[in-house]
Amino acid sequence: MADVAPPPTQPLLDTIANASSMVVDDQPTPALEEEKACETLYIQNLNEKIKPEVLKASLRGLFKSYGEVLDVVAHNNLRMRGQAFVSFASPEVARKAMKEVQRFPLYSKPMQISFARTRSDAVVKRLDGTNFDGHKAARDENKKKTRYTNPVKSKFRAKRLAAEIDGAAALPAVKRPNVQMPDEYLPPNKILFLQNLPESVTKEQLLGLFSQYPNLYEVRLIPTKRDIAFVEYMDEGSAGVAKDALHNFKLDGENKIKITYARK
Repeated sequence: MADVAPPPTQPLLDTIANASSMVVDDQPTPALEEEKACETLYIQNLNEKIKPEVLKASLRGLFKSYGEVLDVVAHNNLRMRGQAFVSFASPEVARKAMKEVQRFPLYSKPMQISFARTRSDAVVKRLDGTNFDGHKAARDENKKKTRYTNPVKSKFRAKRLAAEIDGAAALPAVKRPNVQMPDEYLPPNKILFLQNLPESVTKEQLLGLFSQYPNLYEVRLIPTKRDIAFVEYMDEGSAGVAKDALHNFKLDGENKIKITYARK
């Protein structure tokens, strides 16, 4: 799995957006809370600045501790930004994951999670493969029917038409791709990002290890992701000394700790 970019350390400022009941052409659509649970979770209020591949890797890493993740779907098109679908092998696993991860601040934005209205393609292939062709045909037919009635598309078309009438550009200007720099090449700062930690690691162990170097300020563990942590020093120079000394250190005698500067 690709390296999971670390969640930001700033305080939670965003509030959860209201759940949407709009139909999405390509994927299962969100359910109201009282509707029946299914194997797929619909996630909203995701950080739209994160590239889809990085976002999918982060979601897979976050949810895999609850059970096998069959599929993670996230797109970069205008209608699907800030949304994703995570599919499990059973509704029970999906329900537990939703309960425990609800409002977790991934990339500084608290996730809003609900059940999808229908099974995803990955779930149908795994659990009901003989009916997959019928499932896909029904989904394609629904896509055709809602092509001009989908409220998200209608809203987008209305905005584009208004822009044309006002003499503005019909489409947004093309932006340069936001290429994400690998962790190893991030500029120095006073916060270190630790990966590949033993699942049994404690805050006291990390404090004992990193307090060997001067100006230690704080050690922060991630409750739902035990193999990563953040270590903050009072200044950039002290963080660099600790990083150089402890990178690839075997805390449990087996696995090497990966230490990079935290992403800001």
